[in-house]
Amino acid sequence: MIEQIVILDFGSQYTQVIARRVRECNVYSVILRYDTPAREIARLKPQGLILSGGPSSVYAKDAPLPDPAIFKLGTPVLGICYGLQVMAQYLGGQVEPGQKREYGKGTLHLKDRRCRLFTNLPDSLQVWNSHGDKLTKLPVGFKAVAVTENSAYAAIEHRAARMFGLQFHPEVVHTPRGREILTSFVHGVCGCGKSWTMRNYVDQAVEAIRAQVGNEHVILGLSGGVDSSVAAALLHRAVGNQLTCIFVNNGVLRGHEAEVVQEVFVRHFKIKLQYENASRLFLQRLKGVTDPERKRKIIGKTFIEVFEAATRRAGKAKFLAQGTLYPDVIESVPIGGNPAAMIKSHHNVGGLPKNMRFQLVEPLKCLFKDEVRELGLELGLPREIVLRQPFPGPGLAVRILGEVTPRRLEILRNADAIVVQEMKATDWYYKIWQSFAVLLPIRSVGVMGDERTYDYTIAVRAVESQDGMTADWVKLPYELLEKLSNRIINEVKGVNRVCLDITSKPPGTIEWE
Repeated sequence: MIEQIVILDFGSQYTQVIARRVRECNVYSVILRYDTPAREIARLKPQGLILSGGPSSVYAKDAPLPDPAIFKLGTPVLGICYGLQVMAQYLGGQVEPGQKREYGKGTLHLKDRRCRLFTNLPDSLQVWNSHGDKLTKLPVGFKAVAVTENSAYAAIEHRAARMFGLQFHPEVVHTPRGREILTSFVHGVCGCGKSWTMRNYVDQAVEAIRAQVGNEHVILGLSGGVDSSVAAALLHRAVGNQLTCIFVNNGVLRGHEAEVVQEVFVRHFKIKLQYENASRLFLQRLKGVTDPERKRKIIGKTFIEVFEAATRRAGKAKFLAQGTLYPDVIESVPIGGNPAAMIKSHHNVGGLPKNMRFQLVEPLKCLFKDEVRELGLELGLPREIVLRQPFPGPGLAVRILGEVTPRRLEILRNADAIVVQEMKATDWYYKIWQSFAVLLPIRSVGVMGDERTYDYTIAVRAVESQDGMTADWVKLPYELLEKLSNRIINEVKGVNRVCLDITSKPPGTIEWE
């Protein structure tokens, strides 16, 4: 069985970040609900157990609590924030409301350099806190190994039992040396090797796909995005001509998207591709619609109709493949005011109608986005496909505020193409998470030559993120911004003003709708 770390999710918005940090150590991680029975965890034979943070208080009536038997498994345990508190409370410690809450940056001072979590780290380091409660009494056998200004138990350990607790968050980028702390736990304490690599995963995945599919045929909805493209390449390696890809043109794609997809997958990979041009149908149904949620639902419903009809023309197939990723299959933990609660419907559209006849194949369902990119390169996909930035399932429809019309689509496609061209020309495209143009339903007065204009406004959005859960706007060079503005205004008819979106996530979202 593969070496793995189990993470129990108590509702933290950073649980997936913890899982990704563990995998960056080349160790497989899996997220389970906080109340998963200890016997189920034991069957997985994990090398270590991490308890995530969460928005609750351990002494609250409805606090999420784990199976107490997890602390008797003999597996190394690391509790983070709420995870520390729930471990300490179970083992005889005491947690109380803090007189002074700790949010944001803090300074951690080491008291015991023999603690294996802090190997080769300095005596003081920056950490990031997010808690109102504090541990006021240690359980028997534990001792404090680090403190902060407001916490005498910022890091604790029970050396013999291999149990550790951190009041701060080592998984976030605001704790600069946090990865080293997690690495020390995973490799130093838990004794894990570095067997989780995409090169190893290819062989495992191909074997699993062949075992599931056998001699049957598979259909995949190919969007041209990273996930479906990598899924197509992996499936093709596993089952060859048993795979048929269906590409639906929904009318709200980026410029030349259909041509690029056919060039890469038909001419390069020799994959069977069925092209469905339904752009007119989608645009007819979007006519007059301005509400972003209605746009998403219309596109999703129409996609299913078009795709289902296309599958009937594709011939007999038993399996439907999807590019589902691990974050999509992790069971959410709706606890109190969990900030990870849904803000809007998912960017991706489609999905299976209840009466569809296929069995599912999800070859990427245990991977995070960065791992999918690594896998794509391992499979030989072009860099332009593998490293392309995320694109919402509803396409340009959610980057046009207000009604989606052919004219507005033309304006946005042309403006967005300029953004992509200039970002790639300066290599900024591959340095950041996402950059794109948004068409605003705002017209303003301008002067071009000797003529007065009354045209649209384009907003340029450029953000940096590790996983899309949080994001910060990118400080692009003035020279690049100037070139973007000049080119868009001069080359895109119907635009006379360009703005830069300098909103982070939160409070904003990455997409505008």
